[in-house]
Amino acid sequence: MIIKIVTDSTADLPAALTDELGITVVPEYLRFGDEVYRDRVDISEDEFYQRLDGPVYPKTAQPTPQDFADVYKKLSSEADGIISIHLSSKLSGTYNSAVLGKQSMGNEYPIEAVDSQTVSIALGLVVVQAAKMARSGMGIPQIVEELGQTIANVHMLILFDTLKYLAKGGRIGKAKALLGSVLSVKPILATRDGELVPSGQVRTRAKGMDHLVDFVKNAREIQELAILHNTTPDEALALAERTSAIFPKERIISARVGPALGVHSGPGVLAIALREKGHP
Repeated sequence: MIIKIVTDSTADLPAALTDELGITVVPEYLRFGDEVYRDRVDISEDEFYQRLDGPVYPKTAQPTPQDFADVYKKLSSEADGIISIHLSSKLSGTYNSAVLGKQSMGNEYPIEAVDSQTVSIALGLVVVQAAKMARSGMGIPQIVEELGQTIANVHMLILFDTLKYLAKGGRIGKAKALLGSVLSVKPILATRDGELVPSGQVRTRAKGMDHLVDFVKNAREIQELAILHNTTPDEALALAERTSAIFPKERIISARVGPALGVHSGPGVLAIALREKGHP
């Protein structure tokens, strides 16, 4: 049985990894005024971050139901079924678009849409686990059931340089409470129940990195670990060094925030996502 895994570009998975695991990525859209780009297809990360603070502030749009239907139709000739896993429905309409795309295919072909209740490389870790389960020969019902536990065991901590971009994009949610903080404070957010929530604040980047290292130290039985940055690769490398005593450096997934999420995060984001072993 061949099960194909689909996600969207907010999973921030490295292309080499999606290629290796046969994961199909549906791009989000970015709009700079009248110019429309597909995330990481028509515009690279470097190009995007160079334009982010230009005269035209970008906006994002989710893939359309037709975008998903087109992908599902193509994959249906190659596989026995599809599992489509997307960022939290509380943060975007992408999951809903996937559901509508699935419905347009009718009931003859098995497609399951899954709300990951998270975002970025935390979503990526859920998708990677789904792809590995699919490769092991598991069927759709079993994979979907296991994904419930996987989602519960994936956690992420994100160090922001500023929350102004999150506020600009209207995705601030429960983190709004931190907006009144003094400018010198660096906010730390986590994902909980599909939303971004405050998890602390630090005075300096160095203290923020300490916080991320402690997050790894306090995790239980780490199965997968990913380090995410968007404009500070040196910090990401330093973080990988510091956590290598806890989790093998060669197994860490190194990821970068893509344009679609970069609109909301702004530059200077540093994050760690990990998947803990499930416990009964």
